[in-house]
Amino acid sequence: MKIGDLSRLTQTQVETIRYYEREGLLPEPGRTEGNYRIYGEAHAVRLAFIRHCRGLDMTLDEIRQLLRFKDDPASDCGDVNALLDAHIGHVSDRIRELRALEKQLKSLRERCGETQPAANCGILSELSRAPSKVAAKNARHVHGTHSGGKTAS
Repeated sequence: MKIGDLSRLTQTQVETIRYYEREGLLPEPGRTEGNYRIYGEAHAVRLAFIRHCRGLDMTLDEIRQLLRFKDDPASDCGDVNALLDAHIGHVSDRIRELRALEKQLKSLRERCGETQPAANCGILSELSRAPSKVAAKNARHVHGTHSGGKTAS
């Protein structure tokens, strides 16, 4: 099948498929005489695996490690368990960070209880102030996944 067919089958953008190829997550497909990429069922299965892992917020490095185990079915899965345990730890950390962020946002929202001119808005005033040392320390942006790996969709 051509890349557009694989894209439709797996509901994955063509650019993402090419990115996974460049990153070594998907093996390079064969080519037709016209130089079109030709993908097989194995590509679709592997891409579904990658997409499932990404849906679990795993980094490309984590997925790469899991694929090594998947490609070597005789290997011991103890390291797979350890990888997943570490990922669970990252997710737990992220949940804590998100809860702290929610608390900060709710506190900020309490600064403006009623509609008034923007010049008197407590939220805008608070956001304009220099952050305290504690707020600056906690000012990490929580979007996305944990550090340590590339993160494409």
